[in-house]
Amino acid sequence: MFDVADLAGGTTCNMRTILITGCSSGIGLEAARSLKRRGGWRVFATCRSEQDCHARREEGLESFTLDYADQESIDAAMMEALSRCDGDLAAVFNNGAFALPGAVEDLSREALDAIFQVNLYGPHEVARHAVRAMRARGRGRIVNCSSAAGFTALPFGGAYTATKHAMEGLTDSMRIELRKTAIKVSLIEPGPIRGTSIYVKGRVQHERWIDSGRSVWREHYEEQMKPRLSSSDPARDPFERGMRAVMSQLIHALESPRPRARYFVTGTARLAWWFRFLLPTAVNDAMAARQFGPH
Repeated sequence: MFDVADLAGGTTCNMRTILITGCSSGIGLEAARSLKRRGGWRVFATCRSEQDCHARREEGLESFTLDYADQESIDAAMMEALSRCDGDLAAVFNNGAFALPGAVEDLSREALDAIFQVNLYGPHEVARHAVRAMRARGRGRIVNCSSAAGFTALPFGGAYTATKHAMEGLTDSMRIELRKTAIKVSLIEPGPIRGTSIYVKGRVQHERWIDSGRSVWREHYEEQMKPRLSSSDPARDPFERGMRAVMSQLIHALESPRPRARYFVTGTARLAWWFRFLLPTAVNDAMAARQFGPH
């Protein structure tokens, strides 16, 4: 790991600088575009592939590769970001992640390792790099994109749920540890958002890691889960909201002098949070099974 102290003495940027991950599509791309349009922010819109980075540069964004699954890529990307702004990194939005739908009993150790690398270990390494630089400057914001799955249990979503539960725990601990500094840490809890590709990409991951042909859940996978993952119906959740709802919460987390610990974007996320505390476990289990389980 490089030493951010070597970058801490240069000339600061005229604008606040933010590094955003997962900018190939969805929330990450919208965040990069929205903050650039808003002004006052210099945006590093990172993507896993160089092809996507090229597309971002073509539209006028600063972009370079950052692959959560590759430690060398993370180190190089953070060095690039800190070099470009003389160590004055104001914020990080850890957004990149993927879903891996499938029953827990069908998840191999290799499958879990793959999703934890991207959804937890990679964002954690980015945050560690950022905090070291922010300590040198005496300020900063870390915003991690979690999910309602970070505090609820979803059938056939155990892998994704496990990574987001872990992200919530790490983020909460970091926030408490940094409470006497000017480095603020927040979680975005989106819930169902229109325009993301997590469902379609989730089917790709399912077919890569789950041997559905040998699973006792084969019928459910083929008749219910896969068609649901392939659906583009924007009305599948009554509380689904558009990207702008995420952006308003992200901007508050980045710019408010008193950012909140958690930002619930949709009614689904907000209700899931309260149901967790107010309803018996058996009732929550029954509701989740009714919505996501076999019919």
